[in-house]
Amino acid sequence: GLGFNIVGGTDQQYIANDNSIYVSWIKKDGAAYLDGRLQEGDKILAINGKDLKDLRHKDAVELFRNAGYYVSLKIQRRLQPQNGPVGHGGDGESGGLPLAAILVPGLALAVTAVWILLRYRQRM
Repeated sequence: GLGFNIVGGTDQQYIANDNSIYVSWIKKDGAAYLDGRLQEGDKILAINGKDLKDLRHKDAVELFRNAGYYVSLKIQRRLQPQNGPVGHGGDGESGGLPLAAILVPGLALAVTAVWILLRYRQRM
């Protein structure tokens, strides 16, 4: 998967009177964690240009499961209550490296490691 969990939707509101989809957890060493831009508590406004407004939770999950290798998220950063300056709370679209730029080299490394292990075992 993409390495994070979501909460929310019309049938499972995470925040009262708010049908939005939020990031609830980011898997350590998962794709989202390695990318570094997504944070727990971020509101996900769209995935690959598809608006997530007023979806049931299971329908949002399906969109993420079928997102493909190149994933573009439009998010709104959740402002953290604090004393002092307030962080940026824009609704910036996620830019930078596509998910495949992380997954493909990792997969290639794993395949290479298995190939070396099999070659080593054949010589024993």
